Amino acid sequence: MPFYETITIRPQTQLHLWKIEESLEQLANGMQLQERSRLKLDKLKSINHQKGFLAVRQLLKHLGFTDADVHYDPNGKPLLSNGQHISISHSFTFAAVAISNENLGLDAEAMRPKVLQIAPRFMDIKTHLAGLTLSEQLQKATIIWSIKEAVFKIKNEKGISYPNHISELPFSFADGVATARLYFNQCTEFFPVHFIQREDYIFVCAFES
Repeated sequence: MPFYETITIRPQTQLHLWKIEESLEQLANGMQLQERSRLKLDKLKSINHQKGFLAVRQLLKHLGFTDADVHYDPNGKPLLSNGQHISISHSFTFAAVAISNENLGLDAEAMRPKVLQIAPRFMDIKTHLAGLTLSEQLQKATIIWSIKEAVFKIKNEKGISYPNHISELPFSFADGVATARLYFNQCTEFFPVHFIQREDYIFVCAFES
């Protein structure tokens, strides 16, 4: 069973990881899905997305939850039936679930060279990437993309632009923490962020302050 690791991010927040090594059939075996989940799974055209979806459900099962314990608000944000906050993400060979007593957003990303090609579209590369080696640039650009994704999962408001509205205060990878800033509709909000790396993947949790 490829349960990978549980990491305590904050005192009341745990990040759970599953490494996807099974076939689609193995992930689906014995899985009881609600009708809404079966419909969502059927709409996924990518095998990787299908496997990620099922791996998240296997991870929830490992943690003692069922598919029926997860509900969604009108904006698609997942909610746990026990009242705790949950955020879900998957990327290629990893599925991740963060469970907390705080409102949070989670993003998992593989570190791929493509992120450096598109970095000028979503971040200030002079502020964050100057003086870094290529591998450090890849690492940091992936973290920043994930920060934006995680913050957006918390707010999920139409019109939010990654390059125009979400920015990050200067940080280094060694810190393991950062602060994101959202300026939107003439209002500024700050979000504490925690990030880790496992293998070639970055996992970011942002919290509503």
